[in-house]
Amino acid sequence: MTINKVVDVHTHMYPPSYISLLKSRKTVPRIHSDTSSGDRLIILSADDDESLDQNARGRPIGPEYSSLSHKLAFMDNHSIDISVISLANPWLDFLPDSEAAETAKRINDDMNEQCSLHPGRLFAFGTLPLSGSIDEVVAEIRRLKTLKYMRGVIMGTSGLGHGLDDLALEPVWAALQEQAQMVFIHPHYGLPNDVYGPRAGEYGHVLPLALGFPMETTIAVARMLVSGVWDRHQELNVLLAHSGGTLPFLAGRIESCILHDGRLKKDGKLAGRRTVWDVLKRNVFLDAVVYGEAGLKAAIEVSGADRLMFG
Repeated sequence: MTINKVVDVHTHMYPPSYISLLKSRKTVPRIHSDTSSGDRLIILSADDDESLDQNARGRPIGPEYSSLSHKLAFMDNHSIDISVISLANPWLDFLPDSEAAETAKRINDDMNEQCSLHPGRLFAFGTLPLSGSIDEVVAEIRRLKTLKYMRGVIMGTSGLGHGLDDLALEPVWAALQEQAQMVFIHPHYGLPNDVYGPRAGEYGHVLPLALGFPMETTIAVARMLVSGVWDRHQELNVLLAHSGGTLPFLAGRIESCILHDGRLKKDGKLAGRRTVWDVLKRNVFLDAVVYGEAGLKAAIEVSGADRLMFG
């Protein structure tokens, strides 16, 4: 008899050490405490404005983000058997290089310890010290493999600060492939604010969240595809947040544009390359956080039902 378990791969938690770090900071990202609005997580500079209504600054951050009892109650209420927890943005990208490695170790150990309190129900994606040296990042990837409850890493789209097509990331991709670590790619920075027009302030966070996040993910992955990341690291597996942004809808257009690009032809970059479709079927997993049936069908079509994960 086969027993199917519901596994939630896209669910964020902030362990105590991370909460303490954010509360200690005076600049974004930080947790701002206000007697009327409570604790609020501010991760965007535009929200760190004292002239704003307190309830418009960032987002509320209560025990549902940090309490294991809240997480388990949520899981029980929704019949979720297992959760693979991860830090939400902004991870550790903001740290000075001198603090990155030790902070990553502390927070990853904290996450692993949290999972150990409920063995079999909680696992985690680790966080990398991407503002540190490449050697420190690679060392943490290898160390994470020794932690019992870690199942991969979560990364934003900036990589080391220059995007996921940055050649300086090559040792990171190689180490992740070598250690068979899943990479959960999640948006954070969105698109430049001016693309939303002069009235954007009237619309709250609707446009950055609905459009900025998906397009950020799509652009980041397209850059990985065009730069040949998966040609060089053919066993590198990634999980894309929010069903890959708009990737399921634009994959065909991206492939066509690559094939017909004069510059790529002239530079000899089309010979021997893997197609977008091949990468989507072999290296990419998508979560189901897409909020609509049409998007869900598109995600299944491009990567396959067996590569679509609940979140």
